[in-house]
Amino acid sequence: MQIRGFDSFANATAIQNKKNDLGGNFKEAFINALYSASELEQKQESLRVDFVNGELENMHDLTIATQKADIAIQTVAEVRNKVIDAYKEIMRMQI
Repeated sequence: MQIRGFDSFANATAIQNKKNDLGGNFKEAFINALYSASELEQKQESLRVDFVNGELENMHDLTIATQKADIAIQTVAEVRNKVIDAYKEIMRMQI
């Protein structure tokens, strides 16, 4: 049997505190994802307007921005759907 000092407990506490700092909460993460998706959509819209006006030289930038915005919006929508499904499932549980 190996005997350890109290410093190992201090390290475990530091690791737990670091984990809590990184985790945040789901609400903040979801709001950040919404803002990120909104920013991607605005960038795509700006590139689309530039393309229509003939100011965009590279169509690939518009295509990539469109795909990024589409994926971000789909991801946010799927997470929202999963949260709603989980909520409904919890509400069906009997106490």
